[in-house]
Amino acid sequence: MALGAPAISFHRSLIRCKIAEPSGKPAPMGQKTRYKDSIFDRAFMSLFSRKMESATGMDKILTWFISSLYDLKKSDVGRATNKPGYDGFVDVSRGVLKGRTPVEQRALVRQVFLSIMPPGAPETFRKLFPPTKWACEFNAAITVPFFQWLVGPCERFEVEVNGVKQNSGVKILKCRYLENSSCAGMCVNVCKIPTQDLFTNDFGLPLTMTPNFEDMSCEMIYGLQPPSLEEDPALKQPCLELCKFLYQLLTNCSLYFVKRSNFYYKANLHKTYSIIIMVKIISSL
Repeated sequence: MALGAPAISFHRSLIRCKIAEPSGKPAPMGQKTRYKDSIFDRAFMSLFSRKMESATGMDKILTWFISSLYDLKKSDVGRATNKPGYDGFVDVSRGVLKGRTPVEQRALVRQVFLSIMPPGAPETFRKLFPPTKWACEFNAAITVPFFQWLVGPCERFEVEVNGVKQNSGVKILKCRYLENSSCAGMCVNVCKIPTQDLFTNDFGLPLTMTPNFEDMSCEMIYGLQPPSLEEDPALKQPCLELCKFLYQLLTNCSLYFVKRSNFYYKANLHKTYSIIIMVKIISSL
């Protein structure tokens, strides 16, 4: 029995994300929580990053044009980030906001979600998990261990949905994605609404996510119909004080993302900006 315990602990460390803080808990507000990501965690990050990079990437003609214009290697053009691990994943997901309306941002993320799944996944999910108490509780149960790499530590709690008490609530203690992005727009348009829509509309299992921008926690309730966009308070959330991009934005980050640094012009220029440059060059000839 004693010999088996270290082996079990070792296997868990391979598949489960762990907080690297001495306290074993998320760092206080204003401090970034350190994590020890497993092999599987890094694999998921890499998969999501590649899919998101592909969805926001540039075509071959645009790559050639920018590489020629700025005298860059073609392999360096269109790369969303050079950062490793979770920082790189967050960096790549910022590309979703660039030059897109909120509706376009959410549609792109949905496209990424579906591209990761096998064909027919939504239909299969609907058959396996009809909107019952058991299905809600089961999905809440698997969210806790398998999505800590994405959102950080979380725990289940009891909720009441349509007069029925069930353990289908998931409390994210301090969302890793919100903590690292420090962006309300990314929280709402890259995570909250696309995830709600995926479960509610594609999978047929209602899901409501309620982020708390004060302490960066979030409540997920499976089985609860999400509010309309007009009534959802998360969409009225202004930029966070901690937002790393607040000083660079022309408007609220949940609406548009405009990054005008030299790095983004060279490596991550959106098609819209490139077309503008083309027009200016042609008109000057």
